Amino acid sequence: MTPAVLWFRRDLRLDDHPALLSAAADGRQVLGLFVLDPTLLAASGTPRLDFLSSCLRALNAAIGGRLLVVPGRPADVVPAVVRAVEAAEVHLSADYMPYGRRRDQAVLDRLGEVPMVATGSPYAVAPGRVRKSNGTPYAVFTPFFRAWSEHGYRGPAGSGRAVTWVDGSSLGLDSIDLDSVGLVSAAATGSVLPAGGEDAALRTWATFRDGALAGYDTGRNRPDQPGTSRLSPYLKYGCVHPRTLLADLSQQRSAGAATFRSELAWREFYADLVFHRPTSLTTSVYPWVDAMEWDAGQAADDRFVAWQQGRTGYPYIDAAMRQLLAEGWMHNRARMGVASFLIKDLHLPWQRGAAHFMAHLTDGDVASNSMGWQWCAGAGPQAAPFYRVFHPVSQGTKHDPAGDYVRRYVPELRGVAGAAVHTPWELPDGVPSGYPERIIEHATERIEALRRSKSI
Repeated sequence: MTPAVLWFRRDLRLDDHPALLSAAADGRQVLGLFVLDPTLLAASGTPRLDFLSSCLRALNAAIGGRLLVVPGRPADVVPAVVRAVEAAEVHLSADYMPYGRRRDQAVLDRLGEVPMVATGSPYAVAPGRVRKSNGTPYAVFTPFFRAWSEHGYRGPAGSGRAVTWVDGSSLGLDSIDLDSVGLVSAAATGSVLPAGGEDAALRTWATFRDGALAGYDTGRNRPDQPGTSRLSPYLKYGCVHPRTLLADLSQQRSAGAATFRSELAWREFYADLVFHRPTSLTTSVYPWVDAMEWDAGQAADDRFVAWQQGRTGYPYIDAAMRQLLAEGWMHNRARMGVASFLIKDLHLPWQRGAAHFMAHLTDGDVASNSMGWQWCAGAGPQAAPFYRVFHPVSQGTKHDPAGDYVRRYVPELRGVAGAAVHTPWELPDGVPSGYPERIIEHATERIEALRRSKSI
């Protein structure tokens, strides 16, 4: 039989991979292809690219060094690979995001008579499948979650580790040797990133499942403690499929397991929202938010830079922003705090913060990122109302009561004991040397944010 091409994208694994099993049906040999799409590379910061590189190297090792990695536009690369290997079919996991749908259609248009077969997706339930009885999409999570649960999802698809892989190194294509080239980003991030790949994802899941999962319902709100799964980067690139996690969760009866299952459903809810409303990636679902008065000019830009660098003078906010720079990741509870601070204390539009996150997050998923920011801005479905303004000090004292999270990421304050670290301006000797004074007064800016929202 002529071989099939498996075009890897957000599915960098061998187990529970329906598209891989479809490509290898009846013993067909498979050429594994990953396209370094310049559009996606340009939209990714170096932490995410470095993590992607680690995932690709792990996948390459898992298939015996036979992963073909080719830079270029997918509409050019995929047909060229098909011709070079004389492939009978192209197999892939369906993409439901706006750019992915356009990209895949462009490739299909160039393939001619060679079929492109989509099997599975990065989600337990594909976006668009769960709808109201009248056929319209859900805009509120709770009824979506109920319908999503009733709809159900398939179990894990089985292992693809027995597939026979085609060696594409002799096809004369402009491919990249992952072992010799090293990092895809060609630049050191300065961040301490997790190991990439399927095995690392499964180890991370096993550690969480057998440990912090039982207390996840409360532990997820404590950035000072290891209470979260840290699986989001692996879900981003499909090193593990949510079905695999859900299958394990079905054997768990704790409140933490139920909460984690609902968090996986939130990921699918956000993807469903963007599927039905692609413009929501950059435009507020509620247009009045974009029409508000937002700060601009040099002073606003200076405050934005202080926020980016974790030098706002509010320790909990600064710790979170420095965690992002140090690890390419930020605790979800802290993400809500820094987002509220940017939008309602600094009076800057959520889109600026979302772009900064996408430049630094290893788990930068366009749907989850944009819709999460809209939630904090009161700008989209199921959003927190705009008048809900997070207090940058009380968020810290509530979720980091002993100040350990702050001291971990803000070395200037490591000499301050206990909860006093959250209010260094109240120390007898004032703010410790090297740490900035507050760039704004929260109480004043909260009143201003509410004034602006009421003027629309």
